[in-house]
Amino acid sequence: MALTLIIGNKNYSSWSMRPWLAMTAAGIPFEEEVVWLDTPEFSARLAGISPAGRVPVLIDGDAVVWETLAILEHLAERFPDSGLWPQEKVARAHARAQAAEMHAGFTGLRRDAPMNLWRPVEPLALSERGMKDLADITKGWRTARERFGAGGDFLFGAFSAADAMYAPVASRIRTYALPVDPVSAAYVEAIHAHPAFRAWHDAALKETRTVEADEVDWPVVKRV
Repeated sequence: MALTLIIGNKNYSSWSMRPWLAMTAAGIPFEEEVVWLDTPEFSARLAGISPAGRVPVLIDGDAVVWETLAILEHLAERFPDSGLWPQEKVARAHARAQAAEMHAGFTGLRRDAPMNLWRPVEPLALSERGMKDLADITKGWRTARERFGAGGDFLFGAFSAADAMYAPVASRIRTYALPVDPVSAAYVEAIHAHPAFRAWHDAALKETRTVEADEVDWPVVKRV
């Protein structure tokens, strides 16, 4: 039975991006359904499907999963050979912890610098909380790369669910020209070069619907 992933606008919906990237990178077949954020249609479509009333939502037959990290874990169980998590036990535990940290935290950075893929690269000043979040995130990236990243360009070598969780942060770093160390800068470049990210990014640039809350230059909407 085909999987269906319900997502929001690709330009803005960082949480939608995460399982989409993971599934695409892992070669897990699925159908996508885009429901535009901040529209009456959004609330109507999500009503009765997602108790949280948010995207993403994965529909897998009778199973409906509505939280990003839960979606990734469901997929890892459903497709055990997909490589969503590192194979080695210690690396896998670290990857899950790091992904959970992203899922639960770093609200300062997310609030200061919403994901906006079509905005031209221009510097943005972060709040003190946002700067601390950025420092904590990049410290975690450096640790993962040093301990587990020898086999490739990503946090645990090969692209994994942990990278899918942090890809929207990588996009924010580029969009807002945020200052990071060389290891983190190389990781940001690796994320942007990944074919799954490129596919999502290219689709985002074709969208036309705007979300005021995610446009830091509002009422001006800057587009590449």
